This record gives sequence, structure tokens and C-alpha cells, in this order.
Amino acid sequence: MKSRLLSALCLCGMLFGAAPQTEAAPVDDYPASPLTLIVAYSPGGATDLQARISCMTAQKKEFFGQPFVVVNKAGAGGLTAWNWFMDRGSRDGLPITAYNMPHFICQSIVYNTKYSIDTFEPLGNWGSDPAVLVVAKDSPINSVDELIKFAKENPGKLTINGAGLYVGHHIATLQLQKETGTKITYIPEKGGTDAMQNILSGKVLAGFNNLSDAGRAQDRLKILAIADVKRHEYLPNVPTFMELGYKGVDDASVNFRGYAMPKGVDPAIIEKASKIVPAMFNDPEVVKRMNDSYSPRLVLSRDEVLKMFKAKQVALEELLKDLKQEKK
Repeated sequence: MKSRLLSALCLCGMLFGAAPQTEAAPVDDYPASPLTLIVAYSPGGATDLQARISCMTAQKKEFFGQPFVVVNKAGAGGLTAWNWFMDRGSRDGLPITAYNMPHFICQSIVYNTKYSIDTFEPLGNWGSDPAVLVVAKDSPINSVDELIKFAKENPGKLTINGAGLYVGHHIATLQLQKETGTKITYIPEKGGTDAMQNILSGKVLAGFNNLSDAGRAQDRLKILAIADVKRHEYLPNVPTFMELGYKGVDDASVNFRGYAMPKGVDPAIIEKASKIVPAMFNDPEVVKRMNDSYSPRLVLSRDEVLKMFKAKQVALEELLKDLKQEKK
């Protein structure tokens, strides 16, 4: 089922080179050629899969009337792609990036990045994907309490991986470390796909990963807890950390995903695209594919995302300060 789904979705991004840049077209004619969707993570992971689903109906006349070419630029937890997008992406409205939050906001706080909430022009949000703590099916660990007991009895030997530095998975790890007073060695991977493979192969003891990825792989995993304020309908039997008594592991790490253009694009193009994008995310075919792939949906408009960006910026600055992370 999963392989057939991935094969079908690759049709919207079977070319892995950027679409040719053209002269800016009049807004009425926008877009006059295929669009490029830059995904900051590896093929096959949650962001890539959901990005391909989200754009699968883009060619319909009521939406963009043009297909999307999906281009993966994995590296440094998103930093590679988003720096490239801001530095080299054209301002004709044809390149769009899939943003991940809190990832890009945390990175812009901690590092000297070319991107921030002030450089991305959001078009709409398609999903909200919580982090879950997982171990391999054959792991002797069966609960969060057992994992923390291991960490306390074996200082420095608990390894937890995730999809990069200062992504949601890293934030959840930092929260768990502070909440329990344990030393956790965090292993940043290129993306969720690499992180999942290393959990299953036993290279790390545990990992924070996306609910969507874990949901599709739950026959090979034990999902110990979800980093959110409530249980999720896709995994109703998985408790939250807060339910288990780990009150400091909340929903700060939940991964919001959507589309953004770089600052500098014609405001009229941004306005036109921002009216199309949420409607496209709500297309029945897109909704079905999202549900079939354990991909949690949360469709928000441009105005709603702008408000969310500002609120998250303030909250994450405070959180990172509280976690005693020094700005580099």
C-alpha cells in the first residue's frame, strides 16, 4: 500500500531538477509555467510524502492550472534548503518552499540563517504532525519510565535521534532531558527517514519521530508517548507525556507544515497564491490521501499562519532560553 502510494505521488515531482526560471508574468497569467516545491528533507519521509500529496491536484484549473515539480534538498535539518531558497530562489512566484515549524524558527533563533519569520511569505498551512517517542519492536524498553530508568542507571548512554538540530524532535528531546534531569545524547539525522531507519536497525536506543511516519511503521515499532497536549485520533491508545506525569514535554515540538514564498515576490502574486493554496489543501482527493497516510491535517489561511509565526517566535525564544540553549 505504502509503495503504491509513494509511486503515485511521485508523478507530481518525477523531475528532480528545478523548473526553468522565466520572466515574471503578469499576475492575471500567473503561473504561466510549472512551479517548483522545495522540500528540505529526504524523499520518503513525512514532509516529502505530505508535500507530494498536497500538490497532487495543483494542475486543476480551479487551483494553479500547472503541476508542481518537487525538489528535495536535504541537509542540516532544513537549513541547507531554506538558506538556498532565500539566497538563490527567484522572486517570480514559481519556487515555493514547504516550511516546517518550529524547525525554521528555532534555527533562525539559534543560528545566523538567511531565513526567519520575516523572510518567509506564508501561503497556507496543510498539517500539524506531533512528535512521538519510539523504540524498535524488539527493544527491551516498553515505556517512558523504563527508558528514563535506563538513562539514570547508565549516565550518558541514552541515545535519542531525530530529523536534525533544532527541529521539533530536538526540542522534544531537550524538554524530556530537562524534565527528567537525565543526560541524553541527541543524534541529528538528515531527516525523518534516516532517523527511522537507524531506530529500526538498533543504531540508537530510541527516537523522536513524526506521528505520521510512526503510524505507518507501527508494526515495526513501539510508540511510547506523544509530545502533545492531547491524544491523537490516529493513535488513540498512545498516551501523552503529560498524561504520564512528564508535564514539561508539551506541544512545543508539534511540526506545522505549509507553503511559503520568499520575501520580495510581487504582493499580488502572494495574494493570488494564498487564496489557492488552502482550497487545494482541502481538495477531497488530497484529504483522502492525507488520511490514508496517517498525515494529520490542519488547514490554515495566510493570515492565520502569519499570526501563528509571530506567536511561535515569542514562545520559542522563551523556550530556548529556558532550556539554556546559547545562541551561536
